[in-house]
Amino acid sequence: MISVPLELGDRRYEVMIGAGARHLLAQVLPSGVKQVAVVSQEGIELDIDAGVPARRFEIAGGEEAKALSEIESLCRGFARAGLARSDAVVAVGGGVVCDVAGFAAAVYLRGVPHVNVATTLLAQVDAAIGGKTGVNLPEGKNLVGAFWQPVAVLCDTEALETLPEREWASGRGEMAKCAFLGTLLPSSGEPSSSADQGTWLKDLPLEEQIARCVEIKAAAVCADEREGRQRMLLNYGHTMAHALEGAVLGAGAGWDLRHGEAVAIGLMFAARLARRLGRIDDDRVDLHREVLESFGLPTELPLGASARTLLDFMARDKKGRHDLTFVLDGPDGVEVVPGVPEADILATLAEMGSET
Repeated sequence: MISVPLELGDRRYEVMIGAGARHLLAQVLPSGVKQVAVVSQEGIELDIDAGVPARRFEIAGGEEAKALSEIESLCRGFARAGLARSDAVVAVGGGVVCDVAGFAAAVYLRGVPHVNVATTLLAQVDAAIGGKTGVNLPEGKNLVGAFWQPVAVLCDTEALETLPEREWASGRGEMAKCAFLGTLLPSSGEPSSSADQGTWLKDLPLEEQIARCVEIKAAAVCADEREGRQRMLLNYGHTMAHALEGAVLGAGAGWDLRHGEAVAIGLMFAARLARRLGRIDDDRVDLHREVLESFGLPTELPLGASARTLLDFMARDKKGRHDLTFVLDGPDGVEVVPGVPEADILATLAEMGSET
C-alpha cells in the first residue's frame, strides 16, 4: 500500500493507493461517526464496510448527475436519514460521484466530513483528490461548487479490474497531463531532464503511476489550496477540454468524449497554441503528440467543432480574470499565461480543423 499525505496547515489527510484500499474505510472515518451516507451510482457494487450503519444514495449516471437538482435531492435524503454534522458522507465511484458527493457534503449542514473511495482511474489520479467539488450549468463545466477537502481518499486498484476501456482512456488523459507536470514532484521523483519530462511516467507500474500523479496534485494543492496561481497548473489542457464538454452540455454538440479524452485534445491544442505564441518549438509539440498517442489518446478536434462556440466556452473558464487565460508550456515549463489574444486562439483552432 502506498500512502501520499496532503498537508494543509493544521489539516492533514492521506491518499491510500493499492489493492484492497477500500477495506481501510472504517479506520479513516473521524471518531464519533454514528452513521454514513454512501453516495454511488447504479452498477457500482464495490463491497465496503464503514463499521457503522450505512444508507446508500444513488445519483444519475454520467454528467447528468452533475446538476444542482442532484445536490438538492441528496441533501433532502441526508436530512430524512437524520445525518448529523458529526456523521460522514462516503463517495464510492468515479469523478462524477466524488464531485457531486463532495459538494453535497460541503453544503449540507454547512459541511460534514466525507471520504472518497475512488473506483475509476480518473478519480484515483485526479478527481478524488484536492477538495474541488462541483456541478455543471448549461453555460459551462463546474461553474458551481466549493472547496471541501475529504478526510481521506482510498484508491483501490482492485476496483479497476473491470473498468471499461473508455474509462481507462479517461484516466490516462489526466496521466498524460501529469507527464508534463513532473517538475511539481519532490526532487526525489522529478524527471531527470526536461527532455524526459513527457515520457517518464508511462513505463512505471500502475500503482506507482497513480502515486506519482497523486504526488503532483498534492504538491500543487498544498502550495495553493484555493487555486490562486500554482494549482492552476493542474488545469493544463483543461480550458479546451471543458469547452468541448461544455459545448455538449449547452449547445448539444454531437461528439461523445470522456473527460480524459477531452483533456488529451486540450493538451494538443495547448501545445499548438504555445508554439504559435513562440513559447515552444515543433519538437516539443511533437513530444506532446508522442506522449498522447503512447497512452492511446486522441489528438484532433472532433468533427463539426465550431471555433466560435469553443471560444465562447473558453471565455467562461474559471481561471480567467475577464480575459482568456491558459496554462501553456514554455521555456521554463508549464505556467499560467493570461491575456492570450483571441486571434491566436482562433488561428490555432483553424489549424486543428475547426469550423468557423
